[in-house]
Amino acid sequence: MEAKTPRVDPRVLRTRQLLKDAFIELLQEMDVEKISVNRIAERATINRVTFYLHYKDIPDMLDKLADEMVAEIKQIINAPTGKLQEGETENWRTLVSLLQHIADHAKFYKVILASKGTPIFKERLLKMLTELISERIDQVWNEAEVGIQKDIAVWYGASSLIGTIVGWLHKDMPYTPRYLAKQFFMMRAYSNPNL
Repeated sequence: MEAKTPRVDPRVLRTRQLLKDAFIELLQEMDVEKISVNRIAERATINRVTFYLHYKDIPDMLDKLADEMVAEIKQIINAPTGKLQEGETENWRTLVSLLQHIADHAKFYKVILASKGTPIFKERLLKMLTELISERIDQVWNEAEVGIQKDIAVWYGASSLIGTIVGWLHKDMPYTPRYLAKQFFMMRAYSNPNL
């Protein structure tokens, strides 16, 4: 028999979304240290007790929101890419899907990746991208042939991707996800044709 994942009550999902939206709105207005459970509950139009049914405290909320972010991104990255068109690679298509997801949730990503008080999101994203890039590099990397240490290439790839995404968000996404992905791959090829 196939194991079924338990269905989450739509009211629970709706309440969590209200809390998340309220938190993001408050984070746009003030530093995370000034955000209280009362403020989040008030903005979400729920009572404090309801907040505590979902989260122990604000750090727990941040932790769970970061887990959700990583899970969503992993789901997008691991989704089948479909038939590739001429000139496309699976890595390029995956990057376009990731950038499209970020564009679709720009308000969230702009706030959480730019906020100095919430480094957990950038740290988790960096960790996830580092693991992903490391797995992909393992498939094609020949250190002796390339002349670059694998770990340095992984750090560079993950950090440059996050930096590009943050810069793109800060400038209100002046380029489409497809165009940005193409530019990113062209720069990567230009800076090191062997990668």
